[in-house]
Amino acid sequence: MTGVPVLDLAAPRERLVAELDRTCREIGFFQVVGHGVPPRVADAAWRAARAFFDLPLAERMAVAMPSPGYPYGYSPVSGESLARSLGEAGPADLKESFNAGPFGVPPGGFADAGEAQAYAPTPWPDGPLPSLRTTWRAYHGELHALSGRLMSLAATALGLRPDFFADKIDRAAGSLRALNYPEQPHPPAPGQLRAGAHTDYGMLTVLRQDDAPGGLQVRALDGRWVDVPSVPGAFVVNIGDLLARWTNDRWRSTLHRVVNPPRSPGAPTRRQSMAFFGNANWSTEVSSLTGERPKYPAVLAGPHLMGKFRASVGST
Repeated sequence: MTGVPVLDLAAPRERLVAELDRTCREIGFFQVVGHGVPPRVADAAWRAARAFFDLPLAERMAVAMPSPGYPYGYSPVSGESLARSLGEAGPADLKESFNAGPFGVPPGGFADAGEAQAYAPTPWPDGPLPSLRTTWRAYHGELHALSGRLMSLAATALGLRPDFFADKIDRAAGSLRALNYPEQPHPPAPGQLRAGAHTDYGMLTVLRQDDAPGGLQVRALDGRWVDVPSVPGAFVVNIGDLLARWTNDRWRSTLHRVVNPPRSPGAPTRRQSMAFFGNANWSTEVSSLTGERPKYPAVLAGPHLMGKFRASVGST
């Protein structure tokens, strides 16, 4: 497989499961249609994100991440280097982001201080933009439900019962992130990209993207970088490190990046995307499900995820 296929979640389950397994083995990325997320909910959250990035910088900085390694709030342009999550000394990314955590606290308290931080409050810009919190709450709920449906399909594709992952993701701190890639009036520094090459850290990512120049690329098995086109109404889904680890690399957590636009694109190059990160419960142990000799030692889902995040913002 050299491209990113489009899967219809309304297709017969047996066929869909077979396509999902093949896709996750070969490229780890796919797009989904027939997903059931209401366009009005997705569009409202998208418009609110754009309105946030249009606020004056001072108002965006008023809801900045309050300390290094804090998971939620605003991160300005060049505030993150995703390449560092792989231990590489990459330049800062040419993007800004707003990150929101869960919209509620699970019952039963927290396992430790790390899990409590995963549920830390999001600093919302309620004064200048009250719609951001309300629209994102609805969108977060829809994508959380979609990620649960995808994990049920994943379990079937792996030869497990459909509800295998249900009690392993039921109190996960899923997060929502909007990214703005501004126009580039000046050439980037050598090796600097809109988002450096990285893999995602958790279970799976559900992404909405636009079609502006300078977009998402995935590294295929043959080493080529493959563009991921914008398909109207579709979400891009990719496997994260934890799910790849759980499958003992039967499924791929694939390198991807966001490239710079051409210097003379002939069209506006400002780009926006929104990602939902579906994770496992903080204290879930992740080790090989395949019965084969494990390639990796067991890890706890939450500490693994938080360690990767802190590396990307340079706080470790």
